[in-house]
Amino acid sequence: MASLIAKATEMLSITETVYVDEVAGDDVKGTGAEATPFKTVLKAIESKGDSIKIQVKKDAEGYKDVSGAALKKAKKTLAEQQKKAKKLEEQQKKQNDELKKKAEDEAKAYEHAKSIVLVEDTSLPKAEKIKIRQATEKRSKRVKVSGWVHRLRVQGKDMMFIILRDGSGYLQCVLTGKLCHTLDAITLSIESTVTIWGVINELPEGKTAPGNHELVADYWEVVGKAPGGDEAFSNKVTAEADPSYLLDNRHLVLRGETASAVLRARAEVIKAFRAFYDEEQFTEVTPPCMVQTQVEGGSTLFSFNYYGENAYLTQSSQLYLETCLPSLGDVFCLAESYRAEKSHTRRHLSEYSHLEAEMAFIEFDDLLDHLENMICFVIDRSLADEKTGELIKQLNPDFVKPSRPFLRMKYEDAITYLKENEIKKEDGSYYQFGEDIPEAPERTMTDKIGRPIFLTHFPAEIKAFYMQKVPGDRRVTESVDVLMPGVGEIVGGSMRMDNREELLEAYGTAGIDPSPYYWYTDQRKYGTTPHGGYGLGVERFLAWLLNRYTVRECSLYPRFTGRCTP
Repeated sequence: MASLIAKATEMLSITETVYVDEVAGDDVKGTGAEATPFKTVLKAIESKGDSIKIQVKKDAEGYKDVSGAALKKAKKTLAEQQKKAKKLEEQQKKQNDELKKKAEDEAKAYEHAKSIVLVEDTSLPKAEKIKIRQATEKRSKRVKVSGWVHRLRVQGKDMMFIILRDGSGYLQCVLTGKLCHTLDAITLSIESTVTIWGVINELPEGKTAPGNHELVADYWEVVGKAPGGDEAFSNKVTAEADPSYLLDNRHLVLRGETASAVLRARAEVIKAFRAFYDEEQFTEVTPPCMVQTQVEGGSTLFSFNYYGENAYLTQSSQLYLETCLPSLGDVFCLAESYRAEKSHTRRHLSEYSHLEAEMAFIEFDDLLDHLENMICFVIDRSLADEKTGELIKQLNPDFVKPSRPFLRMKYEDAITYLKENEIKKEDGSYYQFGEDIPEAPERTMTDKIGRPIFLTHFPAEIKAFYMQKVPGDRRVTESVDVLMPGVGEIVGGSMRMDNREELLEAYGTAGIDPSPYYWYTDQRKYGTTPHGGYGLGVERFLAWLLNRYTVRECSLYPRFTGRCTP
């Protein structure tokens, strides 16, 4: 009987043997059997408990009992992991409980909000409808203002701050009490449109807001609610978004403070250009954009079928402006020009605003003086205007207007400068006279010099067919590119050929059929005159003035290779 009891006791003390192979084991697929061992002692204890016999294989010598130190370490590690897991579980439960309570509170608030109906107090003075730009003059009076919710902030349970935008400015509006408990209030989102009634008060010293005042609301309504959640405006447009995505959503990007500031500055700068021409008594004309002639080379023409005939989108209105000189005197135009250049640089557009002018009875130095006067006039006027000056300071706080006179450098001297300053071609060789200076070295030179440059007297073979050659040096033309630091060329101009025979010869050299240009050639037949002009890229000028990385930022809806939407 005693022997049977001893045998039974021995059987009960036998524990399961679990195998661990630290070389060939697998903690994911292993079962702990000798044929399918675990890889770690920790996994063995975690899977089978600690009342097991563990055999460990570390090398070719085979399985051996686990060491006491290894077993102790594994048990300690498991205990720490279990403790962390329990803590995480408790934290997750607490978070879930809080979210549940928040959802319940929001549901209650939502139901309560549905019962709140706002009614305008008819005992108050009748509100005057105003634009935000009128806010200062309408202080202390009851007004109503409509606009878009530019920014939104909830403070506590009984106060909301709305920064309203209507295109003419920004206005801080304060909603308190019942006004911020309605369903519209608790579901309001950025870019919703609202109308707010109330009194505009000047802010006390120490507080700030746009215009140094705020509208204290007594009533408000939602005109059109913008979506929240994944479709919320703040999720659609972010500074970190891919540039292509932002261009696809340009219609939303325009609502931002920077994009709208650029466009507002653009409008004011264009006004300044027109003011200059008005002061100089130029006449503005509107040339056609559908043409059958080229100005800057056939490779960059956008062609289309015009009632069965070949036609193009204009590259420049220059030729048409020249025809206006005998009847209107000095003329200018601001029109779109089109270049089919497959260029992806940050200074090229396929469609751009082209400011062009032509002047009669001038010499080359007159043209250069005119350009310098125009650029400086526009800068001075823009900075002198309070609102425009603020926009320029906002966008380009380090802007310093260029000193006069502008540097005048001949093309031949620029070739020498590139050599002396080790500005070379990609193959390591130097630029030679007669070669076009590409954008990169031209900008390197301009940035290094650090001031506006009139780069003049380019070789005839790298310039347009109509440019006047220098009487004393027929190799070069009376031509100019205006270069600005940070952006490069913003103006291209020249004196125009005024001799009919020379122009006819230039057509042939350029391989151009003179027949479609009869009307242009006739300018040299019926009373020719020395004359010249130029074209200024408005977006390039703005990119320089406003310190924009690319000219695309200075266009409402930029068009370039691969981009014709939205």
